[in-house]
Amino acid sequence: MKKIFILFCFVFVNLSFSQKKQDLILKSPNGKIEIKILVNDKISWTISHEKDLILTPSEMSVTLDENVILGKDPVVLNSKKESVDNSFESPFYKKKSIQNKYNQLTLNFKNDFSIEYRAFDDGVAYRFIIKKKKDITVKNEEVILNFDSDYNTLMPYVRDLRNPKDPYISSFESHYENKKISEFAKDTLAFLPFLIDYKNHKKAVFLEANVEDYPGLFVTNNKSKSGFESRFSKYPVKETNGGFNNLNKLITERADYLVKTKGTRNFPWRIIVISENDAELANNDMVQKLSEPSKIKDISWIKPGKVAWDWWNDWNIYNVDFKAGINTQTYKYYIDFASKNKVEYVVLDEGWSVETDIMKHNPNVDLEALIAYAKERNVGIILWSSWMALNENIEGIFENYSKLGIKGFKVDFIDRDDAKMVNSVYTIAEKAAKYKLLLDFHGMYKPTGIQKTYPNILNFEGVKGLENNKWTPNDDVPLYDCTIPFIRMMAGPMDYTPGAMRNATKTEFKPSNSNPVSQGTRCHQLALYTIFEAPLQMMADSPTAYMKEQESTDFIAKIPTTFDETVALDGEVGKFVAITRRKANIWYLGAITNWDSREITIDFSFLEKGKKFQAEIFSDGINADKSAVDYKREIITVDSTTKLKYRLASGGGLAMIIK
Repeated sequence: MKKIFILFCFVFVNLSFSQKKQDLILKSPNGKIEIKILVNDKISWTISHEKDLILTPSEMSVTLDENVILGKDPVVLNSKKESVDNSFESPFYKKKSIQNKYNQLTLNFKNDFSIEYRAFDDGVAYRFIIKKKKDITVKNEEVILNFDSDYNTLMPYVRDLRNPKDPYISSFESHYENKKISEFAKDTLAFLPFLIDYKNHKKAVFLEANVEDYPGLFVTNNKSKSGFESRFSKYPVKETNGGFNNLNKLITERADYLVKTKGTRNFPWRIIVISENDAELANNDMVQKLSEPSKIKDISWIKPGKVAWDWWNDWNIYNVDFKAGINTQTYKYYIDFASKNKVEYVVLDEGWSVETDIMKHNPNVDLEALIAYAKERNVGIILWSSWMALNENIEGIFENYSKLGIKGFKVDFIDRDDAKMVNSVYTIAEKAAKYKLLLDFHGMYKPTGIQKTYPNILNFEGVKGLENNKWTPNDDVPLYDCTIPFIRMMAGPMDYTPGAMRNATKTEFKPSNSNPVSQGTRCHQLALYTIFEAPLQMMADSPTAYMKEQESTDFIAKIPTTFDETVALDGEVGKFVAITRRKANIWYLGAITNWDSREITIDFSFLEKGKKFQAEIFSDGINADKSAVDYKREIITVDSTTKLKYRLASGGGLAMIIK
């Protein structure tokens, strides 16, 4: 009897210990970042960077069917700490390999779930891991972000009228609104990534990665106005055709859950990237580190490159003896231009087919003749399709067009990131890889790492790119251009579609459909080809415009779309950025500014010591403040000790090729 009593006391003490309040600490390898995890009646974490609080106690939980809340009254069964320091190759990216160094703490809880926390030198992340034998229904995930002060934010709100009754239908194209946390627009949503501006020059960007069989994360203001809380789109039950040109699926009924999914699985990563200076944000690999490795064994057929694009310039070519438009002769002209300038692809945007049935061709476009014509000239053809038309017969469409010799698809009007659409994106990627087809996801939510898992996906929109310039005179484009390298680009490549040869100052800019113009200088546009990450990079202007500006065209054509090394030289969010990237032994450099003219210093210490380099430089002309097309081209000799000052005009830029 005495032995039984002692055993009972031992069990009771252990159970009491496992359920009482616990604080666990995880630090980054360099010791600057600390995660403090509190396990009490709920699970929360606090993040600090040196003496600065990044996140005050913020709860996390997952609600399953039958009101099972993983994170309510949690019981820690055991924990495991480990340190990882390795590297991996990163094809079709801004650098050849990525160093992956972090400390990890895994907490295993009663009720078949774990939470994995990672602390890197440049940020933190966590994810839930479920280990149940049967399938589960996820009703909600609680992601809370609390702050100790009313900091400024750069927040992309959902501002889309495609379906005003459903805020989760969105093109994910928004400028950033600079507001305090407490000023978050009531009863609205914002999508990721977004930025918090702390004191002491520190900033944090909030992202997610490895979103598979799960909806994307939105945020809204919490009741205390001291932070944000998560929102997710519920699973679609009923859909109908609608939206722009009837090319979207609008949701008429949603379920009361997020997703029905496997009972044993990893949830998406919730990420906070922390910087001590802004330039660090312009060269960050966190999403790449936290995404699943490639599922494509042979990637030798995947060829990044530049694309001659038809839509932005409204098929506007001239000085020809045929009527320009969506027809065979016009596309042969685009192919000839691409071939002459060593541009790898031509895209046939909307109009080449019946938009609702892309197996039916526009009779004015002889697709097979164009494929043969392009092949003779070493140019690949990429076809545009709405998601809805492609989704009717993914396998059949891909099989048919791969046999014809098409190299890839630009898939448009996705406009959602609920679990059903996310699964569709993965299915499209898998099927495209099967038929060795490249993908450019346009009208798309921000990338969350699938580009690493399926590297045949070379680009994503989810950005308010140059195409919007045609009709938005009130948008501050240079400001936006100087903001997205620090926020949106951190999530992955951007189908921004640069390359305007008609350029305008702030006072001279006017919207135009057939002769579209960019805000800012010519050199601003040239610099974007180095600054903006896009393994499949568009040349948005018309062949006629490029041939009139052959010197600029030659420069663009020489810039690759993937790189072996990236160095963020300098920058300040929303003001300016300077980035240099290396491919083999050649460096490419781009710098841009907002509407404020400024002087910047380029320090060439990134070059190999003891060697001389030749720099081809395009800088803003002395009259670029009045005529934005004005530029100066020069060739000079530089080395690792060289430091040069350049004046960037209002909305200006600087572009170099150094070899």
